[in-house]
Amino acid sequence: MSAAEIIEELPKLTEDELRAVARRLIELRSGQGDEVELLDALMLAGMAEMDRRESEDAETKS
Repeated sequence: MSAAEIIEELPKLTEDELRAVARRLIELRSGQGDEVELLDALMLAGMAEMDRRESEDAETKS
């Protein structure tokens, strides 16, 4: 699976799943292998999606 495919699937994940992905990316990043650029991209995409969902939730509740 490519990074683009993974990023495309992120919006389909629940909050808990996104947090699990983010935690796993942090764990993997500590390995500092060739995949660091991929992990950075995935982390940023995941965090952006979490921020977007939190923002939508806040708007819905107000």
